[in-house]
Amino acid sequence: MAGNASLNAAGRAKKDEFYTQLTDIEKELRHYREHFAGKTVLCNCDDPFESDFFKYFVLSFNQLGLKKLMATCYTGSPIAFSIFDILDDNLEDDTTLRTPYKAVVTSVRDATGDGSVTMDDVAELFRSHENELTELEGDGDFRSRECLDLMDEADIVVTNPPFSLFREYVATLMGHGKKFIIIGNVNCITYKEIFPLLMHNEMWIGPSIHSGDRAFNVPDDYPLDAAGCGIDENGRRYIRVKGVRWFTNLDIKKRHEEMILVQRYDPERYPRYVNYDAIEVSKTADIPCDYAGNMGVPITFLDKYDPEQFEILGKSSDLGMSMAEIATPGSYQAGGMRFYLNESYKGYKYHRLYERIVIRNLHPEEPRS
Repeated sequence: MAGNASLNAAGRAKKDEFYTQLTDIEKELRHYREHFAGKTVLCNCDDPFESDFFKYFVLSFNQLGLKKLMATCYTGSPIAFSIFDILDDNLEDDTTLRTPYKAVVTSVRDATGDGSVTMDDVAELFRSHENELTELEGDGDFRSRECLDLMDEADIVVTNPPFSLFREYVATLMGHGKKFIIIGNVNCITYKEIFPLLMHNEMWIGPSIHSGDRAFNVPDDYPLDAAGCGIDENGRRYIRVKGVRWFTNLDIKKRHEEMILVQRYDPERYPRYVNYDAIEVSKTADIPCDYAGNMGVPITFLDKYDPEQFEILGKSSDLGMSMAEIATPGSYQAGGMRFYLNESYKGYKYHRLYERIVIRNLHPEEPRS
């Protein structure tokens, strides 16, 4: 396969080169420990020696009972250069700075000291004949043949894929039948390629991030020209990104915790849409316990979704009736299909809602008489 221009182009690649912080990785992955014993894990979208995913699995290799850890990068790394240098490889020029490489780990000595992974620790890993650090033949694109071969070898893929290629990355995982734990933007929920997977329980939201923003480390030359950027106490640059979520297809106990519903249906409180037969529930916490019909809820409902409690029927951009069949031109907003509420004293234009997920309670309580 030819080199991936969108990954290798400097500006685009830098925007996608976010490194998930170790504390966020630890908070999420603690829910999946039972899945890793005897398994091969692949981290295929982060520099193994920049990525805290790699560090997490090195530190936890024996505790999790991993069979093998593999990691690849798609651009060269000065850190990789330093490791090759430490290992006394014969470097005739600086090609290693630009050459993607893979790391394969099958043996890790139990960590000592403060539990961190230093450059010397990484170098020590690859002094062992049981572990391997080699250059890739191609550009390290996750869609290249050699990287797909590594994916086929892996049992579980865990990484932070490029946000701009999230659709294609998930399609690749699904096409190869992989189990995965990845991180992405919450708006991915609405993508036409992603939503059906969530709707049909082929993928779901991880348990550790349900609100707020998260800090991601970025390369040293990444511009810090936006709010929330900074440099931490270790001198690493970071940015804060709003609306991120973990996505996975590994089953966990948290996914089957029933949502406690305390509200009851009142037609005055729950208006109906004018272009779809369902009621509006503007907050997940306000889902009525005794309503058996269709309900529209925010996309963040998926943070609490229990597939034994609710059925997902679709989303507003797919289910809604065109407002052109209901209202006069100019009385509603352009910009794609959405649900509208009937507030005629102001006109429909002011009551176009954000994307809604349509759900049905599988076990509603009996309404009060």
